[in-house]
Amino acid sequence: MKSLVFDTGPVISLTTNNLLWLLEELKKKYKGDFYLAEAAKKELIDKPLATKKFKFEALQVLKCINEGILKVIPNNELEEETLSLINLANNCFSARGNWLRIVHYAEVSGLVACAKFNADAFVVDERTTRLLVEGPERLASLLKDKLHTEITVNKENLEKFREQVKNIRIIRSVEIAAVAYELGLLNKYLPNIPNPKKILLDSILWGVKLNGCAVSKEEIEDIIKSEK
Repeated sequence: MKSLVFDTGPVISLTTNNLLWLLEELKKKYKGDFYLAEAAKKELIDKPLATKKFKFEALQVLKCINEGILKVIPNNELEEETLSLINLANNCFSARGNWLRIVHYAEVSGLVACAKFNADAFVVDERTTRLLVEGPERLASLLKDKLHTEITVNKENLEKFREQVKNIRIIRSVEIAAVAYELGLLNKYLPNIPNPKKILLDSILWGVKLNGCAVSKEEIEDIIKSEK
């Protein structure tokens, strides 16, 4: 059975852009399952429901779960592997003699779910997680620039980490939005003004970027050009 595992970021991005409804339509086209790790569900629903902020957004995500659009993977199926993998990840890079905590439990449990259930991709907007999987050398360089100090890489731990995630493909909410656009799912928003398709796509891509998706201005411009 085909499947995608979602991190919290893309779900938040879609919700805050009033696009969470796309998941149901995309799931129909995809003909597979959409999953959340239980740790991601807690961040998206349990924590917001206990506060005043983002409570309505949490209810929208809960509706998706109750309707079976998003399925939750119980923590007991992922916990042991998640703790092992997060220990590796957070002991890969150090600065001034201190290990850098670069990933958190929810996104790592999503990676574990992808590996365990052989998912087609992990949908994650967070740049650090994506680079840790796809380009740790680039991540080390970014950490050096951010912290203004040399970064020491534990190559053994990094190799072990990469071995466990080597078959995981990463996609972002910007790619989800672009696919929805290509499928015509957003045509109801086409404005009656010049260049309506370009304006629609530009608005969607910038919407997800400004709500947390790590995508550059240049990448957005390339996507728009490719859709012409």
